[in-house]
Amino acid sequence: MTMLSGKTILVTGGTGSFGQKFIKKVLKQDVNKVIVFSRDELKQYEMAQEFTDPRMRFFIGDVRDKERLYRAFDGVDIVIHAAALKHVGACEYNPFEAIKTNIHGAQNIVEAAIDRNVEKVIALSTDKAASPVNLYGATKLASDKLFVAANSYVGEKKTMFSVVRYGNVVGSRGSVVPFFKKVKETGRLPITDERMTRFWITLDQGVQFVLDNLERMHGGEIFVPKIPSMKVTDLAKAIGPECEIDIIGIRPGEKLHEAMIMEDDARHTKEFDSYYVIQPEFPWWSDEFTAEGKELEDGFKYTSDTNEYWLTVEQLRELVEEM
Repeated sequence: MTMLSGKTILVTGGTGSFGQKFIKKVLKQDVNKVIVFSRDELKQYEMAQEFTDPRMRFFIGDVRDKERLYRAFDGVDIVIHAAALKHVGACEYNPFEAIKTNIHGAQNIVEAAIDRNVEKVIALSTDKAASPVNLYGATKLASDKLFVAANSYVGEKKTMFSVVRYGNVVGSRGSVVPFFKKVKETGRLPITDERMTRFWITLDQGVQFVLDNLERMHGGEIFVPKIPSMKVTDLAKAIGPECEIDIIGIRPGEKLHEAMIMEDDARHTKEFDSYYVIQPEFPWWSDEFTAEGKELEDGFKYTSDTNEYWLTVEQLRELVEEM
């Protein structure tokens, strides 16, 4: 992470699970300043009690407010965009709000970053953005498109934009793991559908993947890690082996299986040992950037049910106990 030396880094949504883990890691480096940009003054206050490093700054603001972003981005070298409305049910019930934050907010980030001469922007995406069936996924797909296209929008400016897409971050706020741990005391665990599968990534792995791609990015890529899948029934067995399972039915906007690369994207995707790169379809894009990558077979897709790498009940139990 020598590229971070002397840099000023801003994290939108910086009080969240990802932001806090990311900032802890970054503060171990010789960075100039780390700025948390978020809406909740209470969360910022609580975070400031723990993060007492003199390089820390806390900036109250909303990604919907372009003027506030212009002020916050002054002198910033790197932006990690983690702010979003991400709960599927809440986005379905509050669609206009999801669009304002996840799409209009993305546009504001792009314009402020270009005009303030930010060097690099990485936006966090989700597996729900690939072939979306709910509004959250649709807004994140639109956001991904905005950040990729922004590289053709910069003109003569130096700013580069890339996207990191991965699955559910296990153990983060709102994830199923803390929920299962809480309700297992009742002796019953609710599951929407016993066929359901999900990708698995830890918070630490997600943070490291973002840092790795700050080094790799040339602007326009969507980076996708190779991560394991799990059966939700296996996760239930790992957390509450003595519990009865209640099948409660799939919820609105929920998929049986998640996807990160679909067939159409696979045609311009390169495979590496531990990740994939969905390449932008720019006339100026050069395959030299991904020359070491392997072309994917026609019809390839990367979904949680067709994954080659699966976690067993025992592996899940070990991982959950480490959290």
